[in-house]
Amino acid sequence: MTQSAPVNGTLQKVSIALLYGVLILYAIVTLIPFLWALSASFKPLSEIINSGTNLIPNQFTLDNYQQIMQREPLFLRWLWNSFFIAVCVTVLNLIFNSMAGYALARLKFPGRQFWFFLVLAILAVPIQVTLIPTFLILKAFGWLNSYQGMIAPVMVNATFIFMMRQFFLSFPKELEEAAALDGLGKFSTFWHIVLPLAKPAIAAQAVLIFMNSWNNFLLPVVVLFEPEMFTLPLGLNSFKGAYITNWNYIMAASMVFTLPVLGIYALFNRYFIQGITFTGSKG
Repeated sequence: MTQSAPVNGTLQKVSIALLYGVLILYAIVTLIPFLWALSASFKPLSEIINSGTNLIPNQFTLDNYQQIMQREPLFLRWLWNSFFIAVCVTVLNLIFNSMAGYALARLKFPGRQFWFFLVLAILAVPIQVTLIPTFLILKAFGWLNSYQGMIAPVMVNATFIFMMRQFFLSFPKELEEAAALDGLGKFSTFWHIVLPLAKPAIAAQAVLIFMNSWNNFLLPVVVLFEPEMFTLPLGLNSFKGAYITNWNYIMAASMVFTLPVLGIYALFNRYFIQGITFTGSKG
């Protein structure tokens, strides 16, 4: 008995060391491509092509960042388009997904199980399958090449409806019962009691939705066709030519592209991990 305790302690320490070793190795493998892209944004094109994978620029320059503003006058417009669409999509998803998740978790209405299974079924459908129907519907509404055409198809997300339902299943019913005794209706209870206490789940949802919308390339390719309406992922294609690709400009634009996402994550980081943990607590 006395000998097994030190052995178990040693095995536990070895397991923790191995776990941290694997995590550190994974972090390095994940971080190196980003560091190379950051380094390449400060290199001239000739150095990117000829110098291999060195992370420290031999010819440090800020010219790439100046050129993406001067060479492409629509760059700031693309940045604004991406930001406006991502913010609208995020806000609408937070409202509608939370309301739908709360309804499926708490409200009793005819067909509730049907709608829940429909949400689960939608999760199994690849987004590529819906592109042609989405295009035809937007064309019928006259919403091609418009902000509403980029926002409406993705303003509700089945994944996050399911996620919010899981969160609300673990929400204390006593708070809702106390609110009902105070005379609050279902909507008032949701808006004034439940939603303010759902910050962890909402923060996790906000970060993931903003990132998905910000990085979305497939939908803009289908919906947008005028350069003035391009989002930044679509606009970056303009730096590709038939015979040469300006990787230095692409890397600089990519670094600018990552800043809003980092800002959103920093803003909601306090709640993000907590929200991811809470949303899987009940089935």
